[in-house]
Amino acid sequence: WQTAYHALFYTHFYLHPTEADYVPWEKHKAEYTSLAGAETGLQAESPYSQKDILAYLDFCQEQVEVKVDALDLDAESGFYWLPFNKLELQFYNIRHIQQHTGELSERLGVTGDIEVHWVGMKPADQGS
Repeated sequence: WQTAYHALFYTHFYLHPTEADYVPWEKHKAEYTSLAGAETGLQAESPYSQKDILAYLDFCQEQVEVKVDALDLDAESGFYWLPFNKLELQFYNIRHIQQHTGELSERLGVTGDIEVHWVGMKPADQGS
């Protein structure tokens, strides 16, 4: 849940014009945005449930629909630590999502023997 929440948080966060404009999700817990606790083995007192994470995913998908079209892609990122424009920020955000999706996919395969199929590929028997 920590990796999923972290990726969703930053997806949502970087859709805003600036840090000051950020409007948190209703169940946001600032202490859960970093993966430092997960990496050091610290456990959260009240972790998000699968239902919460899926609700945040739905919320983030709605935010993407609303906010991406309104972005000025030539404007600065709006975040002083990211020295590029809004278009590059979206690539940065997508790359961040890909990194954590890969980590979660690998974890599912190793610990749960769960295969995550590539979205969009047709089964071999359907042809081209």
